[in-house]
Amino acid sequence: MPRRQGYALLIALVAGTAALAAAIAFGTALVSDQRRAPLGGSESHAAARNPAAPANSTGTWVATWTGAPVSAEPNTGQGYPGRTIRNIVHTSVGGDAARITLSNLFGAVPLIIDQATVNTRPVTFGGLPTVKVAAGRQVVSDPVVVPVTPDTDLEVTLRTPYAAGPVTQHPNAHQTSYLADDDGTWSTTRWRYLTAVDVRNETSPGAIVVIGDSLTAGSGSTTDANSRWTDVLSDRLRHAYGIANQGIAGNRLLRDSPLAHSGVKNLGGLSGAHRFERDVLSVAGAKTVIIALGINDVQQFPQEPDPQRITAGLRTLTERAHAQGLRVVGATLTPFQGYATWTPERNSVRLAVNEEIRSGRIFDAFIDFDRAVRDPYAPNRILPEYDSGDRLHFNDAGYRALGHAIDLGAVDATPKADAF
Repeated sequence: MPRRQGYALLIALVAGTAALAAAIAFGTALVSDQRRAPLGGSESHAAARNPAAPANSTGTWVATWTGAPVSAEPNTGQGYPGRTIRNIVHTSVGGDAARITLSNLFGAVPLIIDQATVNTRPVTFGGLPTVKVAAGRQVVSDPVVVPVTPDTDLEVTLRTPYAAGPVTQHPNAHQTSYLADDDGTWSTTRWRYLTAVDVRNETSPGAIVVIGDSLTAGSGSTTDANSRWTDVLSDRLRHAYGIANQGIAGNRLLRDSPLAHSGVKNLGGLSGAHRFERDVLSVAGAKTVIIALGINDVQQFPQEPDPQRITAGLRTLTERAHAQGLRVVGATLTPFQGYATWTPERNSVRLAVNEEIRSGRIFDAFIDFDRAVRDPYAPNRILPEYDSGDRLHFNDAGYRALGHAIDLGAVDATPKADAF
């Protein structure tokens, strides 16, 4: 055989062997389980620098829990030096890895975290166990390979070695967390510094982000029961989606709460309009946004007497979400007759806003929360069996009614063009 032909045959044999090996490997990958190798090196750092997947993404990272930063915790000018903060959060969608977002939004000096864990697994930041978070900023951790189970409690611990305050918080969490030091452990219902947990999940359709007020945050619900209407929605969706609850008690659509920019008091935070980029458009894997805002504009001082200003504000949020490819679902405003601030004039503003929502000229779809909880014999009041006791907020049964009022098809469809 000529030498050239021998070389050619040898090359063909080598190529064929390589192709066979590749085919075997590919076939093995198809039938093997779905576990993923740990992220490391440049892949870890790239993920940490990219806190949110593109809007309307079905990509790898999906928010399983969020807690919007609200304000500076009162009387925490020194922070919690030497203490361990144990934030307990409840997951929606599961995954095989996690990353966390830490916020020093209301801090006055850099925050040092020298130890962080997710369910006891150590967390790093840029490959290091210690991270410095500048005042007014946030950081996203490296991915940590830890199994995250859907619909379960997850513990994220943080240790702050030095004095650094004020502490960025989300109060009224309706979830028990803890503070610990050498002298003991204390329970709390505040989340501190932690504002998001994302999971790696390649099958989830994405995240449903809910921006709302106390009725979304779950005021009146049983602590640790996870009975907010967003929890009910997660159950109904069988935890396939991430549910990012960005409800803040006292939050308004149009107006910042007093001192919200300084964070000195917990009075509702920045308006929905001002926090929309931070708390909705930047959420990992965002696909659909549910807007449940407006009742505090109607009933809180100073009250908004013009329903058209409220509906225009809702329409603007819809346009901003559409620009990012998100579907938008809105909720009607629920009754509050019997609450201290109710008047017939304010109720007429609520009814006018609801009429425009039901017209279909604001959102891609709407949820009729008003119809779901109102007393048919006194439609400006909520049903007594749904009332937490103040005629405005709901008990667990009321939040269950809200969660079941949602048409599941409404949260998973294509945005319509802005033709309003």
